[in-house]
Amino acid sequence: MERRVSLITLGVADLKRARSFYEQLDWVGQEIEETIFIQAGGLALVLWGRDKLALDAGLTGDRSDGSTGAGGVGFSGVVLAHNVRSEAEVDAVFATAAAAGATVTKSPTQTFYGGYAGYFLDPDGHAWEIAYKPGFALAADGSITIPDFTTT
Repeated sequence: MERRVSLITLGVADLKRARSFYEQLDWVGQEIEETIFIQAGGLALVLWGRDKLALDAGLTGDRSDGSTGAGGVGFSGVVLAHNVRSEAEVDAVFATAAAAGATVTKSPTQTFYGGYAGYFLDPDGHAWEIAYKPGFALAADGSITIPDFTTT
């Protein structure tokens, strides 16, 4: 498995306020579907509604094991994403993480954006997304470049 963080998603309470804050720091991004994508070197910072992020990560509501949310540890509002080059690689990373003791909060599945992804928590409750996103191609060194959403 390649070691990298492709995206850091911050779950925000107010997208407009968060965008304004980061733009004042000269972290300007693109918005698509109520999500802000900011290029930050070879990775992306993403601003997304906290409730939407928690729901997408499977970190809200009752789970089949009787627990709620993130196993009682609470959701920090931050998700680290490790993007990979194929659906098969998503499954392989999940198998490795599960064997290492990860808590799967959302098994890999087709996504609303045309990719394939799932989420797990490390032993300390830090949320990770493992994703194959065809529109976010990875360079040979694993860096990611946000596509120009104005042409899509």
